[in-house]
Amino acid sequence: MGPIKALKKRKRSAEKKADPNVLLAASAATDSLHNDNDNDDSSQPSDWWDGFSRRPYSGSTDPKTFESVFKVSRKTFDYICSLVKDDFTAKPANFSDSNGKPLTLHDRVAVALRRLGSGESLSVIGESFGMNQSTVSQITWRFVESMEERALHHLSWPSKLDDIKSKFEKISGLPNCCGAIDITHVMMNLPNVELSNKVWLDGEKNFSMVLQAVVDPDMRFLDVIAGWPGSLSDDVVLKNSGFFKLVEKGKRLNGGKIQLSERTELREYIVGDSGFPLLPWLLTPYQGKPMSLPQTEFNKRHSETRKPAHMALSRLKDKWRIINGVMWMPDRNRLPRIIFVCCLLHNILIDMDDQTLDDTLLSHQHDVNYRQRSCKTVDEASSVLRDELSNQLWGENSSA
Repeated sequence: MGPIKALKKRKRSAEKKADPNVLLAASAATDSLHNDNDNDDSSQPSDWWDGFSRRPYSGSTDPKTFESVFKVSRKTFDYICSLVKDDFTAKPANFSDSNGKPLTLHDRVAVALRRLGSGESLSVIGESFGMNQSTVSQITWRFVESMEERALHHLSWPSKLDDIKSKFEKISGLPNCCGAIDITHVMMNLPNVELSNKVWLDGEKNFSMVLQAVVDPDMRFLDVIAGWPGSLSDDVVLKNSGFFKLVEKGKRLNGGKIQLSERTELREYIVGDSGFPLLPWLLTPYQGKPMSLPQTEFNKRHSETRKPAHMALSRLKDKWRIINGVMWMPDRNRLPRIIFVCCLLHNILIDMDDQTLDDTLLSHQHDVNYRQRSCKTVDEASSVLRDELSNQLWGENSSA
């Protein structure tokens, strides 16, 4: 797949602004958080940070570093606090720092975000926040459990796909496209007693866990699945996913069709690289050489349409570095849930129109040093359909 190649930051268009309904709900939630007189932690994050940054173990005296420390804006931090507040107060724990001072809601969310965002060890995080490793671990896991339930509405399959299809078509001209699918590996360092378990050993000789994601044109996750061993190929992971089963049952990608010719209709579909099978609802690029001009043109457009998925996974790993690099002996039952919450946080940043995204250098490469692998499964009817689409797109390009 080649080395990372950074992209210049793209100027945001009006189409990528956050949903006003999301911002309105977030505002109401955070207002409620600040007006709650039953909790002495009602100060705004800016006030909390002013105090926290002056603590001797915080490592910072500059309030402007808030975004670099926690990977989110203060507005988003406040909203996340409002999401998990009920769970942290409904299940109280005697969390305190090394001096015995009780940890506030903001303290706890800060610990969890720092752990997920930096990928630093429990001991390093504990040292930074003035608490023991066990406290860091317990707070982070409680945060993950809460976010799984409270933030679930930030990651769901859309009821209407017209806007998504329109945006994809503007990218490269592919009509009726509803998403781009890709897979990335989360590398792990397993205990010595488990090194003989080759199921986790992937094609690049790393122990890893797979994350599969379907992404919209704004790099927002629409569907994710994590937990499958790295040894499995992309097509095997796909065919064992809930997404595959829902599509095959006609519960997804079941909207309006486009007439390509008198004999051929183009249904709703997603695009994926050559590691996936060519299916009626999953279009993959042409493989092999030589290629005709229409095939070459199709592959070019197809590649452009897949870019949001590449960049989304790259941003995910860059922002939430606990899943970047190599995880040290993770609990494999908990790791998929941690990955999922990182995906939720990724979407929340987009939904909140978080300004920290403006500083993100995006790459097409999220699996450094992983080679592209090919799937030879081809549905014949889908191959004919792809040919007709390619010829139509080439005809439009030639006449333009």
